[in-house]
Amino acid sequence: MAPPTVSPMQLPTDPHSHAGSSPVRVRHLVLDLLVDFDTRSLTGSATWHLANPDAAPEVVFDVRDLTIASVESVDSDGNATTADYTLTTPDPVLGQGLRVSLAGATTLRIGYRTAPTAAALQWLVPAQTAGTQPFLFTQSQAILARTWLPCQDSPGIRFTYEASVRVPAHLLALMSAENPQQLTASGEYRFRMAQPIPAYLMALAVGDLAFAPLSARTGIYAEPATLPVATHEFADLEKMVAAAEQLYGPYRWDRYDLLVLPPSFPFGGMENPRLTFVTPTILAGDRSLTSLVAHELAHSWSGNLVTNATWNDFWLNEGFTVYFERRIMEHLYTGEYADMLQVLGRDTLHHTIAEIGEASPDTHLRLNLAGRDPDEGLTEIAYEKGCSLLLTLESLVGRTHLDTFIKEYFAHFSFQAMDTATFLDYLRTELLNKEPGLEARLQLSDWVDGPGLPTNVPAVASRRFAAVDQVLAELSTGTAPATLLAGTADWSSHEWLHFLHGLPPTLSAAQLQLLDETFQFTASGNAEILAAWFPHTLRAGYAAATPALEHFLRHVGRRKFIVPLYRALLATPDGQARAHYIYGVARANYHSVATSTLDALLAERT
Repeated sequence: MAPPTVSPMQLPTDPHSHAGSSPVRVRHLVLDLLVDFDTRSLTGSATWHLANPDAAPEVVFDVRDLTIASVESVDSDGNATTADYTLTTPDPVLGQGLRVSLAGATTLRIGYRTAPTAAALQWLVPAQTAGTQPFLFTQSQAILARTWLPCQDSPGIRFTYEASVRVPAHLLALMSAENPQQLTASGEYRFRMAQPIPAYLMALAVGDLAFAPLSARTGIYAEPATLPVATHEFADLEKMVAAAEQLYGPYRWDRYDLLVLPPSFPFGGMENPRLTFVTPTILAGDRSLTSLVAHELAHSWSGNLVTNATWNDFWLNEGFTVYFERRIMEHLYTGEYADMLQVLGRDTLHHTIAEIGEASPDTHLRLNLAGRDPDEGLTEIAYEKGCSLLLTLESLVGRTHLDTFIKEYFAHFSFQAMDTATFLDYLRTELLNKEPGLEARLQLSDWVDGPGLPTNVPAVASRRFAAVDQVLAELSTGTAPATLLAGTADWSSHEWLHFLHGLPPTLSAAQLQLLDETFQFTASGNAEILAAWFPHTLRAGYAAATPALEHFLRHVGRRKFIVPLYRALLATPDGQARAHYIYGVARANYHSVATSTLDALLAERT
């Protein structure tokens, strides 16, 4: 299939990419890599075909902690000649610009090697996996692709790619591309991605992996010990894809597979095209945490198909995706289910605003992250405030009109980047200007460029959470937990989370013990429940939960969980010593995305 052809849009300069202002853009990558677990390095070459080589005398790439072995221009017959290049002064966040003189070249081949400490790469020893083999995975978002391949690492720049990857013969290699479903005898794998993607969606994983199909276009990759549990948990995957298509148009990436990673993966999921990476912490056993999969699937439209032009426009990826995710879950599991997600999300939003500061510009949807690591600004504001804006718009124009607008938006800007200003122009033209006074009622500028939450945000409520609130009220009057057990028997993970979030912070260790004896929180296999329970146990000094907490911190690398838990631990009387001890043991199990945050957090409290 020929890759889609789109006309380039005038987009803002990306402050997080040396290549973002380069007039010459890449169009296709041929990647050749050797994966070496002994040296923890990738070695090979990236051959870049340029889209408009006559636009400037040089082309610029982003690199960070890469050893550049050679840069060559390659003619149409495959003949290579050395190309002149320079590297800019290193920046600790942005890395370096690799500036290559073109001298008429249309194709460049860059030979390179990654560092063992490359921030995108996590090399796991067998003890950190579910099996007996080592494991490698990448995490390229937001600006870490440049640590494992020289590229134009800006979300506004898209390219197609093909790759040849050589790995130990007993391991399977996968990418964000067309993937194998079984081992090759040689350990060499070839990949192709025909749809153009930005560099942050480049992904590679290597490990002892098996595949199970779920439908003609969906399936699960996981370590053999994890695969049966995962296939049960994600049995509704095809239904999710079909529901998404009914809402906002055809799925444009051919297959939709999931890869369940070891627990050190720092996020809940990563929407790598064709192969979403997910954390095993969503394997709850009752399919109650699969809204995360719906979120990553929704990114196949909002993010992967229409992509934020820079990380200042992150809300365009995540706000639409959260709204879309909850529409999928409503379609599959009723409006009451989606209502619970909306309430939990709104609670998280209020907490984030309080934490950042209600007047902070980081609570705006349109951000200004120049001079900072973009990860610092990629908070729940983009997700939940962005979703709340769409809920507000839905309340004003009706769901039918909003659905038509979103579906046409995805179709019109497919395989293109989108910045906030361009989106606002499109929104006004296609929707707001058709009804006098609608933009004023929406309070659009307050949402996009104002702090906190605008006054017109729709309230969210959940009937099922009201029943949880009743149980909390009974507990507060002294009702014994054991007498409430029968009424909680059919609660989902979301109801338990609402319950735990609603417990007062003044409970004693003895009161927590009664709750634990009744509801078995400390023994839960549900990571979301544990992450909500442990702050209570730390605050009250409930020692019975300590071994489970330490085990959790040593084995789970999901940043959403471990950063708040380390903060809660540090706030206890002996917390500094305990936190530093646990972190010293656990740090090797965490990805650099997590350790960059935790290193700073623990250094502040030393």
